[in-house]
Amino acid sequence: MIPVLRRIGVPAATVLAVIGLGIFTRAGTADAATYTLPPANAKFDYQIGAAYTPPSGVKVVSRDRTATPAAGLYNICYVNVFQTQPDEIAWWQANHDDLLLKDSSGDYVIDGDWGENLIDVSTAAKRTAVAAIVNGWIDGCASKGFKAVEPDNIDSYERSEGLLTKANAIALLKLVAPHAHDKGLAIAQKNTTALGSAGKSAGLDFAIAEECGRYSECGDYTAVYGSNVIVIEYTKNAFTKACNGFGASLSVVLRDVNVTAPGSGTYKYDSC
Repeated sequence: MIPVLRRIGVPAATVLAVIGLGIFTRAGTADAATYTLPPANAKFDYQIGAAYTPPSGVKVVSRDRTATPAAGLYNICYVNVFQTQPDEIAWWQANHDDLLLKDSSGDYVIDGDWGENLIDVSTAAKRTAVAAIVNGWIDGCASKGFKAVEPDNIDSYERSEGLLTKANAIALLKLVAPHAHDKGLAIAQKNTTALGSAGKSAGLDFAIAEECGRYSECGDYTAVYGSNVIVIEYTKNAFTKACNGFGASLSVVLRDVNVTAPGSGTYKYDSC
């Protein structure tokens, strides 16, 4: 349950929650902003791999920050905060190589599954520098008309060869979440049940959970965010499991793992 009043971001800031509407006002700043959570249990589509006309009845869609929001829908802006997008590694190396995580031999630390460099958020100075970049992307999301932000790879510390910690990740979220709110955007916890309630305490508003049905984790998210949880499954069995357990109260979809567009040959979509 969302309390009527809760503190976010910086000590001077308070949030007024309008229960039932999911509308929040960030006060205590010169430019107060209102942000709205995605409607709970609304039909959702996950389009971070490619943007396309959403299936009939979809109310909420998530797209990459480089894409244009879907007209007339609640749009969530995907931002890879804790790792690089594969096609942006050269930009990071040329402009912010000091912010790419390196091991004791000076080699880049890579997420081998997706070919993404990990971002170094190990110190306050580096987190401040990373936040400046990310918050610029968030500004772009807001100017395009997105209503929320989806910061991915919060759990990169688990792939960091022990060089990063969960506390490092939470500290960066505390720099990013208030900025999203100031721009009129809600902000999601993407995966990472290990955060417990720490993500919400850092200012996150709802959850986007990949494969929580498959791994029996959906209840971990609802314990923190109630019905403000969006579930993506990549196998039919896990999708059916998530629908049976949570489909009456949460947005649950089936997608192909590469989140491709119709006509790709691998495209899959279903909802319950």
